[in-house]
Amino acid sequence: MRRSISAARILTAIGVLSGCTAGPRYKRPAVDAPPVYRDADSVSYQAASSTASVGDLTWFEVFHDEPLKALITEALDRNYDVRIAAQRVFEQQAQGGITRSQSLPSLNGGASYSAVGLPSGPLADGLPSKFYGGTASAAWNLDFWGLYRRQNEAARAQLLATEWGRRTTLSTIVIQVATAYIQLRTLDDQLDMTRATLESRRESLRLVSLRESAGSTTMADVHQAEQLLYAAEAVLPNLERQSREQENNLSLLLGRNPGPISRGKGNPEPPHPQEIPAGIPSQLLTRRPDIQRAEAQLIAANARIGAARAQFFPQFSLTGVGGTMTSQFDKFLSPDSRYWLAAGMISLPIFTGGKLRNDLRLANETKQEMALAYQRTIATAFRDVANALISYQKSKEIRSAQEKEVNAAGESVRLARLRYDNGRSSYLEVLTNDTNLFAAQLNLAGARQQEALWLVQLYGALGGGWK
Repeated sequence: MRRSISAARILTAIGVLSGCTAGPRYKRPAVDAPPVYRDADSVSYQAASSTASVGDLTWFEVFHDEPLKALITEALDRNYDVRIAAQRVFEQQAQGGITRSQSLPSLNGGASYSAVGLPSGPLADGLPSKFYGGTASAAWNLDFWGLYRRQNEAARAQLLATEWGRRTTLSTIVIQVATAYIQLRTLDDQLDMTRATLESRRESLRLVSLRESAGSTTMADVHQAEQLLYAAEAVLPNLERQSREQENNLSLLLGRNPGPISRGKGNPEPPHPQEIPAGIPSQLLTRRPDIQRAEAQLIAANARIGAARAQFFPQFSLTGVGGTMTSQFDKFLSPDSRYWLAAGMISLPIFTGGKLRNDLRLANETKQEMALAYQRTIATAFRDVANALISYQKSKEIRSAQEKEVNAAGESVRLARLRYDNGRSSYLEVLTNDTNLFAAQLNLAGARQQEALWLVQLYGALGGGWK
């Protein structure tokens, strides 16, 4: 009975020790999140403290252009960065399996056959010339201090970080495709404006040339009309080049070779909702995948501290070897040919030249770095949203002012042409006003593009796009 009690105490002690896990428990760092986004009220008619956010919507609920939806769908399936990010998840899964295997027992088996030839003589008489053997061995390193548990925890957290990295890539690709598409549609709009201006200026040159032939005007007016025409012709090739380049850039995002891109017709400006709720800043901690990725990396760094601390304590291992050895094959499985060995071992680091101490120091410093990176990622997210909010609002004001400028420039051109036709002014006035109108039209297309792009950036900054 005393032996049974002693054995029970030993088993209990082993159970308690095996439940110990070295290292600190993970605790999320404190985050100084503002109650509301700066300038949130400037783009939303909802209360700034409302939890509703456009970032909660999926991308196909935000983008209503059907060709754009098709392009995003294709990009999420074929984009090289998306596929590379998925492969990294598979790689980390395999790495996690390798780490997990270290905490499990290992079993090995083998068989052997050997033959030996000896010179004839008294020494060789009676000695066997053939040997048959089989062996099986097992080893298990007991995880008393949580070394392998901490390593597995770090591997799982790193796998999660890789998965959040994949989702970050998804969000980035959605935003990049939408951005490239809007830029391409804007170039289409500017090309249409330029071609329409060319037709108008060709007709104007024809009329001025007729008037010069009739003696109603001078060659100076003809040359000024030619100047207008050539200025528009010089703009067209550059826009066509940019359009081709943008198609090639978008093709790469789609995982294609360079080629044409299908897109919608008509007004390239997407509909802008009157109300764009931003939500509350604390929601970004769970909505933005880059923040989730940074926290998973911090969890992994925290677990590695425990693994480093566990190396200071004694390590326990159990080994066992068994098999059979005989010179007669028919007695290979005979009990008389069997052998076995069992052993337990304890090892304690005595002197490692400071390796263990510096391993622990490295793990602690890495955790501090990951904590700062996590806090920086959050601060960057707050900045991205604040910048997108104010930029979107101001881009709307710029677009509105640009529309008024185009209307005013168009009226100036109409009046200048009337004055010229009535002989009350020179063609120089027409040239000046027509040049101003063309520049204002191109600027308006750019202002509409910026407004649309900042809406896309706001959606991405709020954590949308990856779902």
